[in-house]
Amino acid sequence: MSRASLPTAENDSALQALSVAELTAQIKGSLEAQFPSVWVTGEVSNLSRPQSGHCYFTLKDDAAQIRAVVWRGSASRMKFDLRDGLELVCRGRIDVYGPRGSYQLVIDQAMPKGVGALELALRELKAKLQREGLFDADRKRPLPRFPRRIGFVTSATGAAVRDFLQVLARRWRGVDVLVIPTRVQGDGAAEEIAEAIRLANQVQPPLDTLVVGRGGGSLEDLWAFNDEPVVRALAASAVPTISAVGHEIDFTLADFAADVRALTPSEAAERVVPSADELTSRVASIADRMSRATWRALRTRRDRLAAVEVRRPVARPHALLEDRARRVDELEQQATRGVRRRIETARGRIATLTAQIDSLSPLGVLARGYSLTTAADTGRVVRDADAVRVGERIKTRLSAGAVLSRVESIEPNETPAD
Repeated sequence: MSRASLPTAENDSALQALSVAELTAQIKGSLEAQFPSVWVTGEVSNLSRPQSGHCYFTLKDDAAQIRAVVWRGSASRMKFDLRDGLELVCRGRIDVYGPRGSYQLVIDQAMPKGVGALELALRELKAKLQREGLFDADRKRPLPRFPRRIGFVTSATGAAVRDFLQVLARRWRGVDVLVIPTRVQGDGAAEEIAEAIRLANQVQPPLDTLVVGRGGGSLEDLWAFNDEPVVRALAASAVPTISAVGHEIDFTLADFAADVRALTPSEAAERVVPSADELTSRVASIADRMSRATWRALRTRRDRLAAVEVRRPVARPHALLEDRARRVDELEQQATRGVRRRIETARGRIATLTAQIDSLSPLGVLARGYSLTTAADTGRVVRDADAVRVGERIKTRLSAGAVLSRVESIEPNETPAD
């Protein structure tokens, strides 16, 4: 096997070796010229986001991988968030990084594979704001029934403001409309709309209602109303808001953040003020019902009054007094008879009690021929002959008067014969 000869001092002049930097520069020029713009599809891996705002990651498939970078300017224009595992279809150029001798894909445009970038961005932003509670139903406020001052954030030259004012003038008079002009699509439109909403909240005297919207358009045309600054400004508004973006099928995030959603600016005008014709008709209907109800009530009261008038107390008021006087006399007579009966009953009871008392009285016994004997000196009742002595004085009480005597002799009790 032959061997290649190494350069020697004699032939150094004939052979000029490249430095690493020179070789890298040639490779860099060749690759960058060969791939100035290329579309690549792959999966994001090892994503890194330093404070500089640049995005570094690996774009890979089943067989190979390549380093990729998205500079801060391009990253800020992306409508979705990069994340590991996301499959991208991206456009970029090949760049050779000399200090490391490596090449990378510098991406200036990217979109998720299978899903449009705008659609993905919309989903992600909606989920984020929904988690923060910006779309909660309990945050929604009712619109004032009869507003006096209405603000409208929209393009001053678009058809939206013309349609809004026409419908408003047809439905209701005596309302002031303040148009706050702003761009409604294109770069920077979202920031202008958000600033206009904040200015509308500072207007004095304060606005009663704030409408934010525009006419119809594509998803890209309406994208400003999906942008985060607009959604947050609507959610933070102290004035009740209506989102009036001219599309009927799809929703913008502004629709979720506003207190009320209208399909078009014309419908917003219909919702922000009542219809004068409808109110006039309702007032007339209410007045008619009130009139009929009043007449029914009057007829009912009149019939009741007529029925009362024929009643005896009303037709003959003195008859009631006469009846009451007659009743008083009857009650007086009943009371007198009752008192007399009670007196007679009481007298009978007294006589009965008196007779009972008399029958039990000692005087009554004496009146029947009995007497009561007591010791003259002590007043002791003598019940037995043995209770006195011969010569003792005794006093005998009769029915009428008393007899004072002296005991001459004492006879024993007579025993009855068998």
